[in-house]
Amino acid sequence: MTGSAAQRRPARLSPTIRKTTVMVHIISSVSWLALMLCLLTLGVAALLTNDADTLRAAYRAMGMLGDALVIPLSLLSLLSGITLGLGTTWGLFRYYWVSAKFWLTLAAAGASIFALTARLHDAADIARVHPVGPISQMHIGFIRWNAVIVPAIALLVYLANVLLSVFKPWGRRLPRTRRTRPQSPNPAPGGDS
Repeated sequence: MTGSAAQRRPARLSPTIRKTTVMVHIISSVSWLALMLCLLTLGVAALLTNDADTLRAAYRAMGMLGDALVIPLSLLSLLSGITLGLGTTWGLFRYYWVSAKFWLTLAAAGASIFALTARLHDAADIARVHPVGPISQMHIGFIRWNAVIVPAIALLVYLANVLLSVFKPWGRRLPRTRRTRPQSPNPAPGGDS
């Protein structure tokens, strides 16, 4: 093997590290999806209720779940996916479906860390600021809808990642040299024409 070929081959994870990373990736990704399902359920319950105590309990639970789980699960899923992409033959940008998963997960992690946690804190603040009293006395505004819309969008993104993982659409990306240089026709056998 030539030196340049050895330099182009990405480092591979050992079988034990690869299996451990796959396990971490699956557990963190499924947990992240389940967390969004829980947050969506609590958000819908708060949206549909007329009972102020139910609304406060749902928003408190959303705040606790978000503070404890959103950042660790999103980062663990993202980092384990990057590790698998870089440390296996799949590569991070070698296949369209892996690239799509990477960008979706990166966007979802950023949105979860910055937008989702802020919406969960808004909801938890409502419960903290209004510990008693009816819903009509609370200044909720669009928070009731945000507590449903944001987890619903996140859940759709995670489900798209599951579909990409299972069906692996679009195939392999062509190497850069094939995409940029047109192939010359084969010369006719037996002569210089």
